[in-house]
Amino acid sequence: MRSPASTDIPAPVDRGFSRSTAAQARLHELVPGGAHTYARGEDQYPEGMAPVIARGEGARVWDVDGNTFVEYGMGLRSVTLGHAYGPVTAAVTEAIARGVSFSRPGALELEAAETFLQQVPGADMVKFAKNGSDVTNAAVKLARAATGRKRVAICHSQPFFSTEDWFIGTTQMAAGTLEEEARLTLGFDYNDLESVRSLVRRFPDEIACFILEPATALAEPAPGFLEGLRRMSDEHGIVLIFDEMITGMRWSLHGAQHVYGVRPDLSTWGKALGNGFPIAALAGRRELMELGGLRTDRPRVFLLSTTHGPESSGLAAYLAVHRAYRKRDVVAEMEHSGSLLTAYLTEEIAAAGLQDQVKVLGRPSCLVFVTCDAARQPSQAYRTLFMQELLRHGVLGQSFVISAAHTATDIDCTVSAVAQALTVYARAIEAGSTEGLLSGRPVAPALREYAAPRQVRTQGRSFT
Repeated sequence: MRSPASTDIPAPVDRGFSRSTAAQARLHELVPGGAHTYARGEDQYPEGMAPVIARGEGARVWDVDGNTFVEYGMGLRSVTLGHAYGPVTAAVTEAIARGVSFSRPGALELEAAETFLQQVPGADMVKFAKNGSDVTNAAVKLARAATGRKRVAICHSQPFFSTEDWFIGTTQMAAGTLEEEARLTLGFDYNDLESVRSLVRRFPDEIACFILEPATALAEPAPGFLEGLRRMSDEHGIVLIFDEMITGMRWSLHGAQHVYGVRPDLSTWGKALGNGFPIAALAGRRELMELGGLRTDRPRVFLLSTTHGPESSGLAAYLAVHRAYRKRDVVAEMEHSGSLLTAYLTEEIAAAGLQDQVKVLGRPSCLVFVTCDAARQPSQAYRTLFMQELLRHGVLGQSFVISAAHTATDIDCTVSAVAQALTVYARAIEAGSTEGLLSGRPVAPALREYAAPRQVRTQGRSFT
């Protein structure tokens, strides 16, 4: 079932990265970490091969050196319709020509709120913001205010929820956070109701909320798990929060809560909501959301009062994205292309005899790759080698997270690049090492305590 050959597939070219490397060095002088998101950092890519992007269109990007890549990940999963998608950019252009920010609510705020609440029928009210951390933190604040409790129970087998202390304080990048805040955060395991029950037993009447992604690329809910969380929340007066940053509009227009039939008390949305434009949303039950409003007798929650939360470009982008999802089945398109890509790549992996080392896993709309060493253990060095060879053959991505803009030709290019990468990967497995094949250091976890195992000197002072 190999991907059909395409005459449009470009031959491998000698891709240089000199301009990207120079731009990255300058970014390090101006921007801490050299990027505004840790997942976009240079340390997340093979050394000397971290392209700085000049533009994108559809599923392709061009870097400052003039290299062209088929991109996966698509803006950290935020772009489902493709880069520079015409109807979205046109809607944003039209909206900003009428003004961006006003001293009173704009008409777009009403239209976007009505549209979103039709999209998520389990929610009564919505408030928009600009990024995911703002809305997840607002959800936790509402839960604490509603319950009078301080503890937050997070699914600690999931990677990220917020930049706030209640979450970041529990990670390796805890510098600058308050320990007393992190101590209030508890952890449970996904698909393990007993781990949740044990928290409730240990901390009776102390847990304000459960917060989790209802599903991830690698984990679907086991039968009864989400339902069990819902029952436990109701029985113990705990607020159930679904983080739908990734699943919302990738699993379904209506979110994973619709796919699995479990209604949370609050849900948080972002990423695909604006096809890359900055917009996020907190939605939920009226009695909780009104704690931040004017129709409550209880002490008010300071809830998402931000200057740029309702500016017109993000709202116009969301409305245009919603129209695209209504006109065509965007999720089905992603799942169809992702299923084809999985089938083709699985066959290439089998042909290379690397089934135990390289795997393509996940929901078709949210695919990831797993890279292991000869002992079948996950390996950052082998991951870097795989990414290095993909880059050399025109594919950019920390995953195979697809969009509805990926064409048959894009998939053909990807299959061809993976076939080439697997040839080098097999040589490394046979040798038992990536030495001599991997140029530079392996990629590192994005959330880690130290930038490097050495002292970092700043303005003459030494920090260890």
